Amino acid sequence: MAGTLLHQPRAASLEEIIQVALERGYTAQGEMFSAADMAKLAEEVFSCQAELLSGGLEGRNQERLLRHLLAGLPLLIPYDEDSNHEPCLRRGYKAHWAVASGALLGLKGDPQLLDCQEDEEMPGLFHATPPYSSLPLGAVAETYLLSKQGKSCRYQLWSYQQVQESNAQLTHFSPKRAADGKVYVVPGGGVQEGLCGKAVLLQPAPKPSEA
Repeated sequence: MAGTLLHQPRAASLEEIIQVALERGYTAQGEMFSAADMAKLAEEVFSCQAELLSGGLEGRNQERLLRHLLAGLPLLIPYDEDSNHEPCLRRGYKAHWAVASGALLGLKGDPQLLDCQEDEEMPGLFHATPPYSSLPLGAVAETYLLSKQGKSCRYQLWSYQQVQESNAQLTHFSPKRAADGKVYVVPGGGVQEGLCGKAVLLQPAPKPSEA
């Protein structure tokens, strides 16, 4: 899915992505407990540039992520997945990855929405065409991410706060996995070091003439 959002002529299948991850030693069972490894994997399979963001999803990082999405670019976020694919708080026991490809922003006051088109059927809903840089982020009162868990068949709108809180508590390896007799690839420092407070921002690789 991320490959499609990067406008690649051919998107790599999930099976192909997992095969590369296995060959590189990033995973053993399909798990990815390292955001740094996920960034390297994305660059290889999507032929893109991947930026590893750390330090949590609040403050300046939140602004960085929103501007990335408003530019029409996808990002990868680790989080604890509930049974309905939405974020939950399980201390990292249910750690999975999601692709965020857009944002729904609730604005306070009456900000000037330059270069936005009001929806024909829903007054008060405005569509921004990427790349979009005119949005006054200081006017944002609520934020939802248009997201999709890797194996899910549909997009969902998730509260940014829920995503941030889920991402911030990825600290422990699942005891169930630890006792199942299988081998997993866990980075030094564990799940907390590999995933907590991290995200991966993707963008197309520069053309040779631009490099």
